[in-house]
Amino acid sequence: MSTFFLPLYPPRGAPGRAAETHQARYAFEVWQIIKHKYFTCPRFRDIISAPSAKGMNGVKKVLCILLACAAALTLAACGDTTSASTPTPENEAVTTPSATPTSGASAATERPPVVYMTTDISADGLVAVYEALGAEPSGRIAVKLSTGEPGSNCLRPELIGELVQNFDEPTIVECNTAYGGSRANTAMHYQVAEDHGYTDLADVDIMDEDGSMALHVTGGTNLTENYVGAHFADYDYFVVLSHFKGHAMAGYGGAIKNISIGIASAEGKTHIHTGGQGGSMWSADQDAFLESMAEAGKSVVDALDGNILYVNVMNRLSVDCDCDSSPAEPDMHDIGILASFDPVALDQACIDLVYAAEDGESLVNRIESRNGLHTLEHAEAIGLGSRTYELVSID
Repeated sequence: MSTFFLPLYPPRGAPGRAAETHQARYAFEVWQIIKHKYFTCPRFRDIISAPSAKGMNGVKKVLCILLACAAALTLAACGDTTSASTPTPENEAVTTPSATPTSGASAATERPPVVYMTTDISADGLVAVYEALGAEPSGRIAVKLSTGEPGSNCLRPELIGELVQNFDEPTIVECNTAYGGSRANTAMHYQVAEDHGYTDLADVDIMDEDGSMALHVTGGTNLTENYVGAHFADYDYFVVLSHFKGHAMAGYGGAIKNISIGIASAEGKTHIHTGGQGGSMWSADQDAFLESMAEAGKSVVDALDGNILYVNVMNRLSVDCDCDSSPAEPDMHDIGILASFDPVALDQACIDLVYAAEDGESLVNRIESRNGLHTLEHAEAIGLGSRTYELVSID
């Protein structure tokens, strides 16, 4: 396992954020102690301004203090004996700094969530990055994915099959769409799942086949309830497999969209799209929609009480979602597979990799034209997860 260090200042204004290092924090504390002990002394000004031998001795004393301070800062900067080439589990990687300040607990006081990554986009690579999490799902396991419209870039059975079948009696779960298409009613949706090969891997459950159930939303500014498929309550653990890509309305689709819009019933999808206001989801306030995705996602995570993990596959990186039966052909390279227990950290890591890619301009433009980063901003603000993360390569 090796460490993947991203540059201190990311290309093209990538919106990630670096965790503070132990050296920097220690150096700052050393400086604060010296400054408090000496430079705030009431006699400091008198000592250095006195026109006497005592004053000259005071100047010499101050110069010695300054030299000691500089030496302490230098030693602090060099004090960590762990190098980038030989990381330990406690010091694996950092991200790039964000242009916006951290809300909530800072990286200085608690370790940021880890995002594992492989560039091996294969069945073996998917299993390996999942195993890096060290997760132990138990009980009735739901594998949440997008079944995708016919002709879309949805996740292929040959890629995900080995992982899905590693679980004990898993069920692939989805919900009906609210926009029409081939998955707007349950019978058609089951047919699409069969046509795409998912029924060969495991049982498939369209969770809103029997309607909706409500989850309470805490800390939201738009939603108080989130309506998910009624069968949501039938499962103990969710493994969320997402195809990371662009999206015509959200800017991008990843883990947060998969647990919000993806787990919402057809009724719930409209509720999210309209920011809880009802009416047409095609003319709703954009930021309210983005914020509502984060709020709906948080209600799902809260309901599962930690029994959930997330994997994003960064291949076929079209600007269009898998809900599009005629997506634009990708014009950037495949990147890899990433996994985390934090959906915000995972999506942020994927965003940062897109921004850092030399050929990512089309997808970046799609994200920014829809203000897609606002979903991450609001998700962090309400406590769904952290935009600060450690990116660890398992290659």
